[in-house]
Amino acid sequence: MKNWWNNPQFRYWGTFVVRTLLYSAIIFMLIYLYHYKNVQGGSFIYNEF
Repeated sequence: MKNWWNNPQFRYWGTFVVRTLLYSAIIFMLIYLYHYKNVQGGSFIYNEF
């Protein structure tokens, strides 16, 4: 009986899905941290006019 993890097609799609989820989580975390940095917001450029 073959082990299901040794199936090349399953291994390809399994690693593809895991890498996609991992990279998506990293990108979303970076976007969240970048947005969290600007919570207070900067000074508006036209306040003095």
